[in-house]
Amino acid sequence: MANTRQHQVHEQKLEQLVKRMPFYVAEYVDDKLSNRSPSTLLNYVLDYKLFFEWLIAEGISKCTEIKEIPLSDLENLKLENARSFIKFLERRNISINKNETKKAEKVSINRKISALRSLFKYLTTQTENEEGEPYFYRNVMLKIEVNKVKETLGSRAARISTQIFHNDDDTIFLEYVKNLYEKNLSPRQLAYFQRDKERDLAILSLFLGSGIRVNELSNLRIRDLDFDDSKIHVLRKGGKKDIVAVVPASMKDLQNYLSVREARYNGKNDGYDYVFLTKVHGTATPISNRAIEALVKKYTKAFTSNKAMSPHKLRHTYGTHLMAQEGDIHLLMTQLGHSSTTTAALYSNPEHEKAKKAAELLGQRRFRDK
Repeated sequence: MANTRQHQVHEQKLEQLVKRMPFYVAEYVDDKLSNRSPSTLLNYVLDYKLFFEWLIAEGISKCTEIKEIPLSDLENLKLENARSFIKFLERRNISINKNETKKAEKVSINRKISALRSLFKYLTTQTENEEGEPYFYRNVMLKIEVNKVKETLGSRAARISTQIFHNDDDTIFLEYVKNLYEKNLSPRQLAYFQRDKERDLAILSLFLGSGIRVNELSNLRIRDLDFDDSKIHVLRKGGKKDIVAVVPASMKDLQNYLSVREARYNGKNDGYDYVFLTKVHGTATPISNRAIEALVKKYTKAFTSNKAMSPHKLRHTYGTHLMAQEGDIHLLMTQLGHSSTTTAALYSNPEHEKAKKAAELLGQRRFRDK
């Protein structure tokens, strides 16, 4: 697996969290680390934590500590109780901020079901006790179905289309950040913006000029930048190394940032140093994914009148523009690091556009007949 900075952080969090889990969860994590990322396993164990807390709160387990929950509580879990946990997931209120809550989305619930199905499968088929038998045989989670979100490819593509920049809005957005954003800031906000302006603009420009993922951007090193050919070297999902072409204007924004990087953030120019930095107690520190997501949200919210975007939406913007310009789905797959044409097809929705134009032409007949 890729040893990215995010994975290192998640490995540390996973290690600490596993110490609070029953022994069989620790064994599961140890077994799966060779073929699943620390990020995935961390999310799985967080799901197990929620499940175990629910078992204790409902009195289904008589233990008071998660670490003490025995295998027999899972072996003897009734289908009725397993279904009650799914209903709990569907009905609980998740805090958004101090004043708002929301219900869990189906994809989130499905992931938790998949996490539990994986654990139960491991315990009933891939373990071995002193007698050479699995820890137990009864797997109640096989009776819990994953209810897939029903949505056509066209519907998904149309939904994505409403959440990205269209036409020249992406370039107008970058000009806004460069020239207009600061006009409505307080003196304190202005001071921070002026310090980070070149860095933030380079980040936004790189998303819109290459379509890379947030983790790929945050893990860029100085040695990964090729200004001669306007390319960058990235580490894709699964630790795959790749080379990505970048819009020359975005490379120029990146150069502008590098010209102030040492003075603003005490950054060094060693090949292994991270490109994008922040300063913590006067020390250069790689900027986190969360900080990148926050700055993208801040600038897009200011530009679009409170309609905030994520780095993934900027990636979608790039992919949609590339597909519209080149019409080459294989080029799109290469540039975005997709392995499936189905995923790549989300950036092109010709059937939706044909239906829209046909509806417009049919509508014009009403006026001709009058």
